[in-house]
Amino acid sequence: MAEWKLVTLGSAVSALDALLLRVAAGDQAAFADWYDATSTMVFGMVLRVLRDRAQAEEVVQEVYVEAWRLASRFDPARGSSLAWLNTMAHRRAVDRVRSAQRTLQRDALAAIDDPPGPDPSDVAMQHDECRRARDAVEKLSTVQREVIELAYFQGHTHHEIAALLDIPLGTAKTRIRDALRHLRRHLEEAT
Repeated sequence: MAEWKLVTLGSAVSALDALLLRVAAGDQAAFADWYDATSTMVFGMVLRVLRDRAQAEEVVQEVYVEAWRLASRFDPARGSSLAWLNTMAHRRAVDRVRSAQRTLQRDALAAIDDPPGPDPSDVAMQHDECRRARDAVEKLSTVQREVIELAYFQGHTHHEIAALLDIPLGTAKTRIRDALRHLRRHLEEAT
């Protein structure tokens, strides 16, 4: 059993301070004793701030890693090691709460800034227009449907269409123009 547990409360604080001074000198055994003496209290305080056991465990671990690194900065003339540790732990826990609040606020703002999905009536109208266009294309002759598919669905130019179909350029342009005229008439009839 560690020596500090056998002394009164007034001298226990000084025993904890002495342990932390040994930690500052790199004494790992002193750190283990200091951790055993303080971790339950620190964890309870952090848990009261965070109200989440997993996050409290993370914060306590971070606090003790920081305490190990910064032990040489501890000055018993300025306060007890317990006060020094509790201050670090409380600050770290509050920082975690504030970070979580900022994340929630940022997510809420992002949700507000995100445009809503498409209007269902717009989707329905677009679907109807697509269906009407497909029906109109189906009513074209095979020759007209062929040039429309090459020009508008496959993105070929007039020159490419003429070469693909092995027809003169003027004939390709005429077929496209006639097909568009028939499409327009079929679409007007559908409305």
